[in-house]
Amino acid sequence: MARISGVDLPKKKRIEYGLTYVYGIGLHASRKILDATGIDYNKRVYELSEDDVAAITKEIRANHVVEGDLRKKVAMDIKALMDLGSYRGLRHRRGLPCRGQKTKTNARTRKGKRKTVGAA
Repeated sequence: MARISGVDLPKKKRIEYGLTYVYGIGLHASRKILDATGIDYNKRVYELSEDDVAAITKEIRANHVVEGDLRKKVAMDIKALMDLGSYRGLRHRRGLPCRGQKTKTNARTRKGKRKTVGAA
C-alpha cells in the first residue's frame, strides 16, 4: 500500500486519481507531479515500486504544500481575516457564507439546523 504525506492511497485506482486523496493535490497538480517524476498516469497504485513512491514523495515535499501544513495555513489565514475585522472575517465568525450567497432561504449547510424565531 502506497503511503504518501501520511495518506494511504486506494490500491486499485490509477495513480493520477489516487494522488488526489492527499489534501492540497488536485488532478492538475497530480499530473504535474507525475510528469516531473516520469511516472505513467495509467499505472495503478499497487503497481508502484518503492522508488516511484519515494520520487513522488520527494517531488511533493519540494514543490507543494499539503496536508497538515496546508490546513494550518488556511486556518491561520481565516484567523487573520477575523482578527482584522474584515467583512469576510465577520462572516466566518458568525458561521455564515463568505462568498456572497443569499441566506434568506438557503445556506443551511453553513448556518446549521433551523432555529425557529417568534413561533407561538
